[in-house]
This record gives sequence, structure tokens and C-alpha cells, in this order.
Amino acid sequence: MPEPHFLVVRLGSLGDIVHTFPAVAALRESFPSARIVWLTHPRWAFLVESSRLATEVWAVETRAMSSLRETVRRVRQSTWVTAIDYQGLWKSAMLPFFGGVTRRIGFSSAAIREFGVPVLYTERVTTSKAHIAEQNGELSLRAGAQRDTAPASLQIPEEDQAAVFSHLQAQDLDRYIVLSPGGGWRSKCWPAERFGVLCRKLRESLQLRCVVNVGPGDDDLAAALIRASGDASPSVYRGNLGELMALLQGAACIVAGDTGPLHLAAALGTRTVALFGPTDPARNGPYRVGEAEGSEHKDIVLRVPGVRTTHKRDSQPHLSMLALSVDQVFDAVCRCIGAAR
Repeated sequence: MPEPHFLVVRLGSLGDIVHTFPAVAALRESFPSARIVWLTHPRWAFLVESSRLATEVWAVETRAMSSLRETVRRVRQSTWVTAIDYQGLWKSAMLPFFGGVTRRIGFSSAAIREFGVPVLYTERVTTSKAHIAEQNGELSLRAGAQRDTAPASLQIPEEDQAAVFSHLQAQDLDRYIVLSPGGGWRSKCWPAERFGVLCRKLRESLQLRCVVNVGPGDDDLAAALIRASGDASPSVYRGNLGELMALLQGAACIVAGDTGPLHLAAALGTRTVALFGPTDPARNGPYRVGEAEGSEHKDIVLRVPGVRTTHKRDSQPHLSMLALSVDQVFDAVCRCIGAAR
């Protein structure tokens, strides 16, 4: 019997795609010769390709009608066994629907924030797992995978590894901590000034320098961090996605909020100190296949008790993020990397 053809939809963003890899890895493991076509935003095509899980990656710009029409046309030209929408939005669900895929699997309304989306699916999965990576895996199970999640390894281009190595060498950096102060919503961010104080404390107490990852729109956060770091001399690095992957893979650990770089670091095997506030780490925390109960040595998650989960996007740090002190985070880094104070 020929292997099936799967259409996989996960358009963005960085952390969400990373949390989709284990589910698609389970699909690939179960159907090693299957044709798996992954639809994603052009910005993340490289990331999806780096996983080597998809036979083909089709980039679609959902804000451009010409791109939508072309994608639907391409979908209609192929025969599919199943489409799986791991995103659960109107813009993702409509692609296999208008593409004429007969079997369309997605989340039930209980797990979807946009009202009415499940009407576009032929099969709606009510999830029972807490973490989004395992919820994604429940969709893969429905599609015929033998297990919900499987390990995925990311391939980093040699030229990106060389560029990062050259930068670190020029800065005389060997062992370093990555600080990532930014985030999609500022309400999920720990104050940049506290990152700066942490940077200074790591240099003074552990003789460890930090590398600051600066994402798009985060220049003000980087500037505030550097001002607060005193003479700790953090290195600021702005690179492409492949270079970020190389930087994260070589780090002793990363300190970040619930953002893409945190989840990418975990996927690359890097230790993490995860700072959580308004979002729930039980659902969105760092995820490692097979280590959900035993990964404390690699991932330390800080969140003050009693926080009410919210996805309201504010421009200032949530009060629960302000409740995390520099000393708490410093102690977590020491435990994470096995350093004595």
C-alpha cells in the first residue's frame, strides 16, 4: 500500500512551530515514506526546513490574496489522505477547506480561541493533555500516528555556525549565558533593567559573560539592559534564525520569558531558566519529548503562586513578572548550570 499524503498547517510563530515539531515527528516516524507538505509563513520556512520532517515546505502569506489563491490552487492539484491544522485559526483552517481536502482534522471548540473555526474540520479532537505540544500530538494520533510525540532534531547550516563562532571568538567568549529580554507581548517580559542587573551579578559572582539576543522591535529593551549591566560587558548579537540557533545551542543556558527563543533553545537541547507570569507553563513551558516529568535539571520554570492565566496583550510587564526578583533568577541560573555561589 502506498504511503499517504499529509497536508500539515502551522503558519507561525517561532515558539508555536517548535511546539508542533514533536507531533509532526510522530507522524513522520509512523509514516517514514509519506509525503508531508507543511504550510507556513515565509518567515518560518527555514525553521520548518531545518527539522527535516516535511517532504516539502510551502510558504504562504495569508495577508496577500495572490499567495492564498496560489496555495489553494497547489493544494487542489494534489491528492491528500488527510489535512491537519495544528493552528486552529480561520486563516489556517480555510486553506485545506478551500483546497478541497476531504479529511480535515483540527481542534474542537474547547481548545480554539477564534469562535466557529471547527466548522471547517471534518474531525474535531477534544484534547485531554495539558501541554500544547501533546495537544498537537493528539491530532497526529487521530491522523494515524502510533504515538503522540517523537523527538525532532534541528539542522543548523554550517555557515551560520561559523558566523556565530567567529563572533564569539572576537568577543573572547567561551562559556556564556544567553539573555533574551524581548517577547511577542511586553506583558510576558521580565523588566530589561532586571536582566541587566542579573548580567552584572553573573559576571561578578560566576565570571560568566552574557550574550543578549535582540529580536525585531526589541532595541529599547537591549539598551535598557546594557545600561543596567554596568561594566559586565554583555555582547549584543543580532543574527538570522540559523545564527540564533547556533548561538543558543552553544550556550550554558538561556534566561527568557515565554517566547520563541526559549522554546527554540529547549528544542536544541540547551538548558533553560524560564520566566513565566500571565501564561501557563503547564501549557506553554519548555518541552522535551520523554522528559515531561524528569527535565527539572534542564529546565527551571519560575512563576509566582496564584497567578491567573491571561492572554491579554499589554504594553507593560504583568504584575506577576514584576514579582520575580533578580536573586530568584540568579539562584535558578546557578542550579541550572550547576554553579556554586
